Amino acid sequence: MPVILASAESFWTAAASLTQAPREARVLEGFAEEEAAKILILMDLVRCPPKLVASLSGKIVRTFYDHLGRLIYGDAQSWRPVDVAQLRDYVDNTRQGHYLEGYAGEYIVPNWSRYSREAAMYADIEVLDNGSAHWSEPLQFGSVRRPSEPAALMLGKAMAAVGMFTRAGLQAVAEVWGEVEFVDTQGYTEQEKLTQAMFERLDAAQVVTEAASADHVRLLRHYWQLPMYHLDFKEAAVPLETLQADREAQLWAEAGYGPEYG
Repeated sequence: MPVILASAESFWTAAASLTQAPREARVLEGFAEEEAAKILILMDLVRCPPKLVASLSGKIVRTFYDHLGRLIYGDAQSWRPVDVAQLRDYVDNTRQGHYLEGYAGEYIVPNWSRYSREAAMYADIEVLDNGSAHWSEPLQFGSVRRPSEPAALMLGKAMAAVGMFTRAGLQAVAEVWGEVEFVDTQGYTEQEKLTQAMFERLDAAQVVTEAASADHVRLLRHYWQLPMYHLDFKEAAVPLETLQADREAQLWAEAGYGPEYG
């Protein structure tokens, strides 16, 4: 985890030097967030109850190596679901391969997290939903002003500061969080209780560093997402027929009628 954190920090620092190259800076900032998300994915493997590790480790490792899974992990740190069931709904919606956009859904567009990442990186051929193809230059997104540091990176720094990357720290995280399986109705109440118990164990193990601050504690209390080891992050294919049916339904709705009126 310290190796991954150092990699994420170096990408973020390098991006700051590219003041005259916003597109390239954006790409490096994305790399920084993806790298930091790897820490959160691995930490969820640590938080996983021991009885589930063997059955879930393969899926968690696949997410570790998947671009979309890492992007969703990073984005998810800013979400505020009431429990794991609602968090699963958020994730399932975000991992859809395609969706409708525009007035009455006239455009079929690819998964935004994946598309925005790749469109900033590559010049490529794009195929529209009508079958026509054209070359697309790498896109610029947003303003040239640098965005705030990603939550995933800030959380990684906070974890390092409070000693969670040490052997004793990882042991404390595993033993405390492993007591509760986060699968459906578990939410803020369980999270708050376990986070407090974790801090007490880290302090008792004397692994908290001098760099630790109240801000690090606040980040871990309020921005570290519920455990997501039970969730699926694989991109979900959406059949063209489903998208076309949804588009037709939106057209009827905009017209103020239902399909039953023909």
